[in-house]
Amino acid sequence: MKKLLLASVGMLVLSVTAAAAADIPRPQPMPTKAPVYVAPPFSWAGPYVGINGGGGWGSSDFSAPYSTGSFDTSGGLVGGTLGYNWQSDQIVFGLEGDMNWSHFQGSTPCGATTCETRNDWLGTVRGRVGYAVDNFMPYVTGGLAVGNIKTSIAGVGSSNATKAGWTVGGGVEAHISGPWTAKLEYLYVDLGRGDPVLGSDASFHDNIVRIGVNYKF
Repeated sequence: MKKLLLASVGMLVLSVTAAAAADIPRPQPMPTKAPVYVAPPFSWAGPYVGINGGGGWGSSDFSAPYSTGSFDTSGGLVGGTLGYNWQSDQIVFGLEGDMNWSHFQGSTPCGATTCETRNDWLGTVRGRVGYAVDNFMPYVTGGLAVGNIKTSIAGVGSSNATKAGWTVGGGVEAHISGPWTAKLEYLYVDLGRGDPVLGSDASFHDNIVRIGVNYKF
């Protein structure tokens, strides 16, 4: 009888313990954090078009018989850009051309009269090599420059000739949003010398600083 009573009490204790364990809330799994989104690096590869504008300063000089020595020129320009980039890892190779309306001029006394040099349009075709760092790309550039050199000697005559020269410079371009980029650029331009006016020709070389906005396709 005693053994039966002890067995019954044991069964009762086990039943109560099992019921209590069933009522204990189970721990909820920890929420899984979403992976941090990392935007893919901007690709510079492909064609693009853009606009640019800026200003510049430089110098000119007239040769004999109206020798002037070097005198200052200055002015501004605005125009359009067309280019294409190829990218390999972080190295970006590009070919870019631009055509600009410009208004660079300077004048100086030459004897009893005045000598003036002007540039009314300027275009370049350049190679570019850049190094992409996230959304920024510093670059160097250089190539062909073409524009007019207009020389005039007051009361004597004038000439206006298209000349081919060279340009070299550098800049930095940055991705703004979507397909848009912006750039800050410096170019040194040398167009050589214009056609003579009564035996006297003039040089034209300029430093140009400009900003631009490009749309990449």
